[in-house]
Amino acid sequence: FPVLQPAIGVGSAFEGWSPHGRDSVFCLLVPIKPPRGHTFHLELGTIENVPVKNFIQVEMECTCTMDHCVENMLCFIHQPIEALSRNQVSHIETTLCTGFYLDVEKIARWFQNMVRSAWRKIPQSRLYTMKVLPSSRSCKLQLTNASGRSLFVEMVFGVQQGDSDIFLSSQTAEAIFTPSTMWAETYDVAEVKFFRHMAREAPRDTFHLKCLQLCAHTLVGTGFSTYTLKTVVMHLLNTIPLSSWRRKEFLMRLQDIMGYLRSCLEEKRLDHFFFGNENMPEDIVLPPAFQGAKPINLFQYLVQDPDAHAKALRDFEEV
Repeated sequence: FPVLQPAIGVGSAFEGWSPHGRDSVFCLLVPIKPPRGHTFHLELGTIENVPVKNFIQVEMECTCTMDHCVENMLCFIHQPIEALSRNQVSHIETTLCTGFYLDVEKIARWFQNMVRSAWRKIPQSRLYTMKVLPSSRSCKLQLTNASGRSLFVEMVFGVQQGDSDIFLSSQTAEAIFTPSTMWAETYDVAEVKFFRHMAREAPRDTFHLKCLQLCAHTLVGTGFSTYTLKTVVMHLLNTIPLSSWRRKEFLMRLQDIMGYLRSCLEEKRLDHFFFGNENMPEDIVLPPAFQGAKPINLFQYLVQDPDAHAKALRDFEEV
């Protein structure tokens, strides 16, 4: 079975600006690695594909040379077919794959069953009632304490691209008909590291997270996603000195955020933060292809759909 790695807190709740306040969902990315005797081969789609189609192929690898402790031990590949059939060694391929590809929905069900079994054995089970909520591509939990207050946690699964901070994630924003073998590229870990970097560098009374939280809360329920606003603020944090994000400049920075969003809407262009961005903190590790890549336009759909562009401008004026 996949080897689970320590979970990484991602998303607005862990970045410190959740627009929903105490009602935010705490999202955890759980990296998974292949079990011994297997490898994950990432088949990455090209940027031109919309949506980008990414797949994770599970392949067996020879481990004969690694088994020095047991004489004449053969790996999965070199064992006789009869032995493989008798021992049923490749559980990941028979239970968690569709064909040769890692299946998101099968992993989600496997993990949900493990959570139900493990919950009764941990101390927190005496303080909270746990309910696994329906989800086909993640594990969503509702934890309710004795006073009736609920805490919501969502665990998504990710496979790391090399040694970078970019993962292929089980969660996707695409339609519900996304194939279960398709994984979405996620930048959540890099984004968390970016905001932590800014927190280390910023003066004590810096209000950049309050600016982001207020604007994001204002846009809830409109046609603008919180990711759009977060991208705007990340660009501004890379261009406006952190010393200019203090309390006394609070209103000016709010004006800058909304002004930047307006100009992006008018030009029908908002560049993705991590592609082709030369002004990136050194502690954020990106795949080599990202550095020289042409920036991706997050507002490309406005270029292709004049009606959507007109509506976005009207929505902005109403806000």
